[in-house]
Amino acid sequence: MSQSPVDAPRRAPGVSWAAELAVQSRGLTKRFGRQVAVDAVDLAVPRGAVYGFLGPNGSGKTTTIRMLLGLVRPTAGTHALLGTEMPEGAARVLPRIGALVEGPAFHPYLSGAENLRRLDAADPTADPRTAAARIGAALDRVGLAAAAGKRYRTYSLGMRQRLALAAAILAPRELLILDEPTNGLDPQGTREVRALLTSLAAEGATVLLSTHLLSEVEQICTDVGVMHRGRLVAQAPLAELRASAAPRARVETDRPAEAARVLRELGLTDVAEAARETTGLLGPVPPEKVVAALVHAAVPVRGFAVAAPDLEELFVSLTGEGFDVSG
Repeated sequence: MSQSPVDAPRRAPGVSWAAELAVQSRGLTKRFGRQVAVDAVDLAVPRGAVYGFLGPNGSGKTTTIRMLLGLVRPTAGTHALLGTEMPEGAARVLPRIGALVEGPAFHPYLSGAENLRRLDAADPTADPRTAAARIGAALDRVGLAAAAGKRYRTYSLGMRQRLALAAAILAPRELLILDEPTNGLDPQGTREVRALLTSLAAEGATVLLSTHLLSEVEQICTDVGVMHRGRLVAQAPLAELRASAAPRARVETDRPAEAARVLRELGLTDVAEAARETTGLLGPVPPEKVVAALVHAAVPVRGFAVAAPDLEELFVSLTGEGFDVSG
């Protein structure tokens, strides 16, 4: 019996995939009944990048990741990992990929090291003669060497997350796909994971990092993709995305209402008044024209500055929703 388009993904024959992209998708879509969880997403993750996959909770990030890894079947669209089309090439490409999706799952009565030993033994590409060295190195790298012999059921949430990261890097990986890897970690643990991801990228791995923490993106990501209600609303190198944002003018004055009137007359948008300052988005208006207009209108100017919006402002403008900037 033939499947309907809702049940089976539509595939374009003869699709070619860009060699310089570690992750690529075209029209990737997932519907659950009438609900569209992921809507025609075209991902392009460059090799060697640390790609911040951003969005508020419920925006479709985890469902997208599960489709990329073959854990969920797409309703429509195609995708490739490391230049290999999925799911046809899963057996060839997945051993080169480390992943952490929706939290770790391990045997509670085994130790951290024993859990990793079982995972390593299940990997047909792993050399059993070097298993002990790999397991020890992975535990040490995530800061769990001292707790390697403790049973998993005694681990805190942060320790469990660290063990999941150790499992993801148990063997050399060309691509890491990580869903909220700092979940449950204290500030020190979060910093250590950021340092780990930076070092893995420096060694040549590509990292796709799903997160809602803007601080993670600011500190380690080279590229970003922003999800909102199942759609990819922005995708670019982080520096390029910053450069595309409209700068904001800030006027220090004891007459903010008069300054606001002048800014609006000049064509500035999103003008806001505070006790002793007025701000507005410059758009195409030259900053010197703003100062001249204020002086001409006899508005006292005690200070004037132009600043690009921070990441929180930028992403709120894209999604209309707030992000967690802590961590």
